[in-house]
Amino acid sequence: MTHPILSEIEPLASELTAIRRDIHAHPEMGLEETRTAALVARELRAAGLDVAEGVGGTGVVGTLRGSRPGNRAIGLRADMDALSIAEQTGLPYASTVPGTMHACGHDGHTTMLLGAAKALAAKPDFGGTVQFIFQPAEEGRGGAVKMLEDGLFERFPCDAVYGMHNGPGLPAGQFRLRPGPMMAAVDFFTVTFHGTGGHGGSTPHLATDVTIAQAHFCLALQNVVGRNVPAIDPAVISIGSIQGGSPASPNVMPAQIVITGTVRTFSESVRELIRRRMGELAQAHAAAQNCTASVEYGGYTNTLVNDPDHAARASRAASRLVGEEAVDDNAQPITGGEDFADMLKARPGAFIFIGNGVKEDGSFHAVHTPHYDFNDDIIPLGVGYWVSLVRQELGA
Repeated sequence: MTHPILSEIEPLASELTAIRRDIHAHPEMGLEETRTAALVARELRAAGLDVAEGVGGTGVVGTLRGSRPGNRAIGLRADMDALSIAEQTGLPYASTVPGTMHACGHDGHTTMLLGAAKALAAKPDFGGTVQFIFQPAEEGRGGAVKMLEDGLFERFPCDAVYGMHNGPGLPAGQFRLRPGPMMAAVDFFTVTFHGTGGHGGSTPHLATDVTIAQAHFCLALQNVVGRNVPAIDPAVISIGSIQGGSPASPNVMPAQIVITGTVRTFSESVRELIRRRMGELAQAHAAAQNCTASVEYGGYTNTLVNDPDHAARASRAASRLVGEEAVDDNAQPITGGEDFADMLKARPGAFIFIGNGVKEDGSFHAVHTPHYDFNDDIIPLGVGYWVSLVRQELGA
């Protein structure tokens, strides 16, 4: 039996699918979402919301007040930016921007939140205020922090804030979340070894060899999780690139090697431990080869922590829509990162995953890959979740 909220949303489905595919065909990188932001603002105004543009750069906030009395306010957040990936889906609405695509489903997130604004504006039978937050630059360019620095919650007060992301591999119609730490803190590092360089054939003994320093460093780095981090604390250290020398000059020992990578943690103590050990290991292995080392270690986002009470509220809203059996409210944490974590540090709230579906053979395309596409069939479910949550929290 179809939930009444989904029946209410069904007439919007084709319109929302068209919006999603239009956004997909015109992806924009973080802090460059001018076309997307203009589309969002236009649709919100057409639905009758008060709209503020340029929040935190290219962010948009739509404000809707219910028809019933009430002083509470909640924020619902979606992200708008795309990724620097060349699309290979071959879809008729594939990216028209070379080298850029919506490979994480932010086009769908934006569309679902727009759908919720439209549905709630058409039937605002709740008490209080909803702030529809369309955030730029989630993919590493600091959009959440920029909105917060621009006075997001001072200008658009919220007692709580909620976010949602699609989950490839999770069946359509299912939701998952957990109280407490749910997504990892994400850090990036760059370690540079400096030496003299030299002739690798005739005079290697006169050179200081950065290749040996980096080799020992890379191996030692992988021991940090196994031998320094407590066994019950999850952590990941991955090297993403090693660059030095030239393939055209195999007899030349490089004077510099640059290593980059990422670290994922769930506690500040482990995060700081890895930062410290990385610096110690870089300096030690550089000194062993009479080289020097420099370390840059920067945070992308913090651990995403769901407030237990608000996670329970989010679970309840999803369960009312699809049934308790389709909601996993104690899901495993994941080591992906999400800058909604910064909004959750400013206000209590919760982040939830909505299933993006699985093919009959069990396969799916993961986010951040060139064949990924958001599943349009789940748009009504995402809209329904937002509507269910607003009516639950604001007393409909």
